[in-house]
Amino acid sequence: MYLFKTPRFLKWVYPERTWSFSVKEPFVYLTFDDGPIPEVTPKILDFLKEKQAKATFFCVGENVLRYPEIFERIKREGHVIGNHTHFHSHAFKTTKENYSRSLKLGNQATSSTLFRPPYGRLWPKMGKEIAKTNKIIMWTFLTYDWYHAVSLKTIEKKINQIKAGDIIVLHDNLKSAHRVLPILEMLFREMKQKQLTAKGIEA
Repeated sequence: MYLFKTPRFLKWVYPERTWSFSVKEPFVYLTFDDGPIPEVTPKILDFLKEKQAKATFFCVGENVLRYPEIFERIKREGHVIGNHTHFHSHAFKTTKENYSRSLKLGNQATSSTLFRPPYGRLWPKMGKEIAKTNKIIMWTFLTYDWYHAVSLKTIEKKINQIKAGDIIVLHDNLKSAHRVLPILEMLFREMKQKQLTAKGIEA
C-alpha cells in the first residue's frame, strides 16, 4: 500500500515543519526536488511557462553549481528556490556534522532558507534545530513520479484527492524523467476542475 496523502497526525508530531497551507485560498503548491538537471528541469519549466504557473524548486547545491544557467532560468521565470542540501544527504545515513555542513552549503548555493530534507528524513531533534534557521517544508501529497512500481493509472486515480492548500511533491531527476510531465498534465486537469492555481511557497 502506497501513501499518497500524508497522515494528519504527523502535523501534530512535528509542528515545527510546514505540511500544508490554508484551505481557504484556491492554491496548491507544486514542488520539485533534486534538480536542476538538463535532462528534465527545462522541460518542466517549459510546461509551467505554458500554463502560466509557478512552483518551488528544492535544489541540490551540487546541481546548482554544475548547471548555473538552468538555476538562473528557474529564478528568472519567477519560481521559488529552496534548499535540498548540497549533497542530497540522507539524515539517517550520515553524521550530524556532515549533514549540517551539507545543509549550510546548500543554503549558500541556493541563497534560500526554505528547506526540504531529502527522502523526507530528519531526526526529531535535528528538525527542531534546523527549524531555528530554516523553514522546513514537507508535503501533503506524494506523486510517486520517481517510483515506477506505482503505475500512472494508479497515480491518476489518486490525484483526485488533491485540494486547496496541498503541497505536492514531484521531482526533476532522472528517475522521474519520463513520468513527471504526464503526471503534471493529470494534476493540471484536476486543478482546472477544482479551480485551483499553482503558487510558489513564500519564505
